[in-house]
Amino acid sequence: MGRVRTWLGRPWGMTVLAVGLAVAGVGLYWFQPWKLWMDETVKDAVPTAAAGTGAGDPAAPPAGSAPRTLATGELISHEHNTSGSVRVLQLADGTRALRLEDLDTSNGPDLRVWITDATVKEGVAGWRVFDDGKYLSLGKLKGNKGDQNYALPEDLDLKQFTSVTIWCDRFDVSFGAAALARA
Repeated sequence: MGRVRTWLGRPWGMTVLAVGLAVAGVGLYWFQPWKLWMDETVKDAVPTAAAGTGAGDPAAPPAGSAPRTLATGELISHEHNTSGSVRVLQLADGTRALRLEDLDTSNGPDLRVWITDATVKEGVAGWRVFDDGKYLSLGKLKGNKGDQNYALPEDLDLKQFTSVTIWCDRFDVSFGAAALARA
């Protein structure tokens, strides 16, 4: 104990201790390692539109009917093990939603759901391609497990966006992605 007091009593001792604590604090904030052991499960129901709210879209399903699937995809793993499926749904009122089903991935510090124009590539080659072209953030990932819905903008051209990624904005890397195939 005497050595610690002697070391801290020196002029640089407290400075080294303060800098070390600051670096540790920044590192914990940046990486948030505790999230690796914390799961957040979401159980959103399949979205539906209120009857009588039709937007006049002739391609929209009739009011009160189940949503129509416009595109589907299966998630593959990138930086972290990721599985589940993706569906783009059109509701009876003409609005569209992206639905993640049976999602299972790692939790992370700043995860987003992106719809992109990037080609989904297997392995390390696919980890960082999604911010190279067009992409649109649909918001923060609600949870790392379960079923989730994300609204799609009315003016989004699905012909230009061909994939979905669970994107870690903090480290610019894909946790997992799915190529969208038109239904």
